[in-house]
Amino acid sequence: ARPMREDDLDAVMEIERRAYPFPWTRGIFRDCLRAGYPAWVLEDDGVLAAYGLLSIAVGEAHILNLCSAPEARGRGLGRRMLRLLLQQARGRAVERVFLEVRPSNPAAIALYHAEGFNEIGRRPRYYPATHGREDAIVMALELL
Repeated sequence: ARPMREDDLDAVMEIERRAYPFPWTRGIFRDCLRAGYPAWVLEDDGVLAAYGLLSIAVGEAHILNLCSAPEARGRGLGRRMLRLLLQQARGRAVERVFLEVRPSNPAAIALYHAEGFNEIGRRPRYYPATHGREDAIVMALELL
């Protein structure tokens, strides 16, 4: 694993567009990097295969984006990236980590539960969806 750089954005965008029906824009990633948010990539056989971004405020962190390439799923890359982001948060004295996840993403929900996250609420109509909008499940993890 290594920090994400601006010259990774072509590869990141290629995965982002294949992974999500409503992908982030390049500008969002670039703004996060320029703002100094912790952003990491994992390579698989020399090819960028997963990435994650975190924002950190006083005592709290928010996982903004965590993604592995569709063809690389099931190899534990998402779990490795999640653990790396949590390690970053711990190193910055974060006490609680939040994230949002689509109810239609059971694999991600299962990963987050397995790593100690709990559902703490919902954000109605948070995500764009093919037919209207989809709620977000809000999850949190206490880093003790």
